[in-house]
Amino acid sequence: MRKFRAVAFAALVGMALTHGQVWAQDGDDDDAAAGAASSPKAEKATRASKDVPELILGSKEDQFTANQKDFKLIAGQGYRWKITAAGGLEYKFHTDLFRNVWNNQIVINDLEVHMNGAPAWLEFDADGTIQVQFTTVRPGIYTWSVPDLADKGMKGTITIK
Repeated sequence: MRKFRAVAFAALVGMALTHGQVWAQDGDDDDAAAGAASSPKAEKATRASKDVPELILGSKEDQFTANQKDFKLIAGQGYRWKITAAGGLEYKFHTDLFRNVWNNQIVINDLEVHMNGAPAWLEFDADGTIQVQFTTVRPGIYTWSVPDLADKGMKGTITIK
């Protein structure tokens, strides 16, 4: 019991000392002024989910177009992302993002799919919309593509900061 108390006391003192150093750093005006001058204020994660701009694959005029190529997200934020096929082709949407987020659900025609893991890809056999709900957990640059059509420009990036 004495060893437990000694270890618990040592852990408590260590945490107190660590927090004291962090607080000292927080009040340092020199670092704050340098950071503010070099970059704009970083966006912070919120508790409410945000919408990612809809990704539309193809159109009636051009089956091999995407309305947006690159997306910027922040770590720790919940998101809703609508991905729509509109070009009349079969699109197989693939991204390494799904392996690096916490997947909440996939919604298709108001039907929800809840998973215990990430989907390998989303396949559109006909025009329609799939909404993916997830929370970003790992910063990085991820890619998305329609693998068979990537050479025609159906690819892009998803950056999580």
